[in-house]
Amino acid sequence: MPDRHLDPRLLRSFLAVAEELHFTRAAARLYVAQQALSRDVRRLEGELGAELFIRTTRQVTLTPDGERLVPYVRRALQAQDDLLAAFGQARALLVDLNSPGLATPRRVLRRARELAPEHELMARYESGLTGAAADLVAGRLDASFGRFAGLDPALRAGLDHQPVRFEPMAILLPEDHPLAERQRVPLAALAGETVYAGAGNPRTPEWTDLAHRLFEGRGIEVDAPAPLAVGDEEFQRIMAKTRTPVLVVIDFPAMPRTVVRPLIDPVPLSPVSLVWRKGLVHPAFDALRRAAAELAAEEGWLCRPPDGWIPAIDSATMSPRN
Repeated sequence: MPDRHLDPRLLRSFLAVAEELHFTRAAARLYVAQQALSRDVRRLEGELGAELFIRTTRQVTLTPDGERLVPYVRRALQAQDDLLAAFGQARALLVDLNSPGLATPRRVLRRARELAPEHELMARYESGLTGAAADLVAGRLDASFGRFAGLDPALRAGLDHQPVRFEPMAILLPEDHPLAERQRVPLAALAGETVYAGAGNPRTPEWTDLAHRLFEGRGIEVDAPAPLAVGDEEFQRIMAKTRTPVLVVIDFPAMPRTVVRPLIDPVPLSPVSLVWRKGLVHPAFDALRRAAAELAAEEGWLCRPPDGWIPAIDSATMSPRN
């Protein structure tokens, strides 16, 4: 019987389409042309002698053979990744930084690259830990940042985390807003205001929940869903049009004709953790965890100020860990 060999690239192509059920999205995820991805899938189907997908102009679905293949492919690719990692030949570590404008995840990644220059740490930017968590559990993403306690318990069960920072929160205001002239804005001054905090964004419910907990009993409303903005440029356009105050973190970059003002009395804190799927093994991941710990120690990121506020539900998850 002749030797049989399946190219791992074909398996990765198949798995991307199986998870996305969309050739264009799968191609973007793999950074390949859609035509090349389609050729890889057809080649795998030819080598296995089985049809793996039903393709129509409206949708892509797995055949019974395709569904049967998925768990085998996941195990095979994980075994290959583990083998390469054991000999210092790891694939790139994919880290979601949420947004290019957020300084904390960006600084951790930069330090990790300095600590492990021999490894590739690749960034992506898709806002929201809830959205990233589904990809983490499925193995489509290695690590992300955000509020771990705000995740659904079913998602948390497959994940682990490392506290990184109590990040002070702020308010983004139009430059002509009455509160914009203040250098710091007391929470009480926002009474009667309606503030945007990601309501309706399916990728960021943990942030909206944090806002509801912060504003409860203070006479501050969370804005009804705004048009879902994808990317910083689109976010800036929508916010400039609606002119609604926005709940952000202190390092959030001011947009044209806006100002960012720290919130005080109390100082609300966004609990930021490094989050990954349980069982992740990757040499660059060790550097990522070390970078987060070093910066937290150097910058005092985990020193909670006396007037700092976080929800009670977050206190346990942000306790020091070994």
